[in-house]
Amino acid sequence: MRPVIVSVDVPHPPEQVYDFLDVMAHHERFTDHYLTGWRYSGPERGTGSRATVTAALGGTKTDVTIEVVEAEPPRRIVERNVSAAGRRLAHGTYAIEPLPAGGSRVSFTYGWAKAPLADRLLAPLVRAAMRRANRTAMRRLAAELARDGSAGGP
Repeated sequence: MRPVIVSVDVPHPPEQVYDFLDVMAHHERFTDHYLTGWRYSGPERGTGSRATVTAALGGTKTDVTIEVVEAEPPRRIVERNVSAAGRRLAHGTYAIEPLPAGGSRVSFTYGWAKAPLADRLLAPLVRAAMRRANRTAMRRLAAELARDGSAGGP
């Protein structure tokens, strides 16, 4: 399945955006419209930080384990997502780029490495649902960054 890519421009420099995104618990604040029941393990931030959530999309619910597998401050965070009893494997990548006039562009790419047959058969619908959910998440991320003046607070 082709990946889904969404982005948002924010007035914060890459370092502040990265510091906010690096804390796994902060993700709950902008994704709880479709990811609920957050349970954390591992370090609070960086490679190895983990959360298990319940994803509700397209009328279905499934548990997803999210783990940060790569961190390149202040530019990139890669998460591995495992769900559907291991039949769905995906990567979510946050890329943070400075904008010429200041601020940052935050892009999130969700790509499937392995997907159940139903996901593949319904790929256009699955991708559309993920795109909608992640666009909303990016708008909410921008609002959280604006609310959190330092972009790195709790």
